[in-house]
Amino acid sequence: MSSAQSTSEHIFDATTAGFENDVVQASMQTPILVDLWAEWCGPCKSLGPILEKLAVEYNGAFRLAKVDVDAEQQIAAAFQVRSIPTVMLVSGGGIADGFTGALPEGQVREFLARNGIEPREAGEPAAEAPAAVESPEDAINRIQQAIAAEPDRAELKLDLALALMRAGRVEPAQAELDALPANLATDARAVRLRSQLELARALAGAPGIEELRQRVQANDADWEARDLLGVRLLIEGDEAAGLDQFLDVLKRQRDWNDGQAKKRLLAAFATLDDAELVGTYRRKMASLLF
Repeated sequence: MSSAQSTSEHIFDATTAGFENDVVQASMQTPILVDLWAEWCGPCKSLGPILEKLAVEYNGAFRLAKVDVDAEQQIAAAFQVRSIPTVMLVSGGGIADGFTGALPEGQVREFLARNGIEPREAGEPAAEAPAAVESPEDAINRIQQAIAAEPDRAELKLDLALALMRAGRVEPAQAELDALPANLATDARAVRLRSQLELARALAGAPGIEELRQRVQANDADWEARDLLGVRLLIEGDEAAGLDQFLDVLKRQRDWNDGQAKKRLLAAFATLDDAELVGTYRRKMASLLF
């Protein structure tokens, strides 16, 4: 533990057992920056001190949750971590933004500012209510203006792809995602977006949720109806029920449609913010596969 971490109330080690309360629930009040790192990771050793310095300097405007991916593999799996350091901003109970790689301090400050996080003066109380949420269309307009002003900033194009997805504009979001340079194509946010787009495209022309329920009731082995019902439930917020549909197909007809149930589960895990739920269903999936 660094000296900054040992002396600041704004920095803590996050664990799987406490993640729901210490990070997810706590982010409803204060944004939590999750630093996924490891002792053997060289870039982590340059980024970590920067994040800790800023956590102290920002004086509670955000809290820094340190996650050792070797010790807390379930959290790393829930975030679909493919390289470290990976940093995720959790706010309002969900993932708001993130980045991979050891950014310099100036870019980390820009990242925080982009998400409305500014240093808090000593003695300044926390805001009583979160700032007004920017609409997806307003975000698209803002980012497009920023791209016009700085066309060489490739990371803005990823921001635009994410904003387009939040606005429900699937095809434009896919086009922006496909046009990203290689270094951003593997960014944690890009990986998450790719899974979201995969699920959204599955519902193109699909029946409504009640029709799908009726189809499943009429034919318990209507795998297509179960698959689409699972996607509908997932997107409409009943995550566990949606995952149960995919698990049922995996259990009873594993090879249906070239193993689509497993693919759906993996895509869902990449989009969900609930680390505990993801961990539970990963174990259920593994018990069926191995």
